[in-house]
Amino acid sequence: MPADQHTPNAAPAAETTELIRFDGVSKRFGAHTVLDALDISVYTGRHVTLIGPSGSGKTTILRLLMTLLKPDGGTIKLGGRYLTHEERGGKLVPASDRYSREVRKNIGMVFQQFNLFPNMKVLRNITEAPVHVLGLDADAAEERARELLELVGLTAHLDKYPSQLSGGQQQRVAIARALAMRPQVLLLDEVTSALDPELVAGVLDLLRDIARSMDITMLCVTHEMNFARDISDCVLMFDAGRVIESGPPERIFTAPEHERTREFLSAVL
Repeated sequence: MPADQHTPNAAPAAETTELIRFDGVSKRFGAHTVLDALDISVYTGRHVTLIGPSGSGKTTILRLLMTLLKPDGGTIKLGGRYLTHEERGGKLVPASDRYSREVRKNIGMVFQQFNLFPNMKVLRNITEAPVHVLGLDADAAEERARELLELVGLTAHLDKYPSQLSGGQQQRVAIARALAMRPQVLLLDEVTSALDPELVAGVLDLLRDIARSMDITMLCVTHEMNFARDISDCVLMFDAGRVIESGPPERIFTAPEHERTREFLSAVL
């Protein structure tokens, strides 16, 4: 199998299905190729972590799934439906914004920067999208938000503005906001990189609890290797826009096969 063709959890349990599929996906910025004909699959309920040096294409994958970027080649599917393309008249054409938004409803993302609405209190930050995007009744959205605030330990702060919270608290609100959409897939993009060191452990512990207790597919970009080892079913090692190695965390972290993986891990562990 070529280095850029990887199927995380290549032998998934019989009841799981392919949820995310990148098929020959390329992305370039000018003359720089960020993703090079990438082929990967992620199965329902699995937790897949992307590791590798900065600039190797990891965050680009998440941004493509959120349709914040468009691929220059190849196709992406979510739940069997094309994400950045759609079929019209028997042909595959670039998707309309409306079509992509509809498919993207099944994805939630937690960003490096918290991206909360500064003019909205915590509770409304969480209810806004379920009401206006999913069409959820306001009372039902508030009930869901309160449950999630209890999950992330912020019930006492629901009437505060983001500026009144610590960075760790803001990131917890961002996690609750993403989960409020009841996504099939939760994307995590270096969610502790903007936090003070003493706040990192609490956020990572929360995400560990979510990974263990919720039936949700997770795709995570992180430089927190112990966290990756704890939550992952599969780890993908990226370098220069390709997956050069993949496998269960026990093997990747203790007996990597690729020299570049060994070099990277020796620098970060």
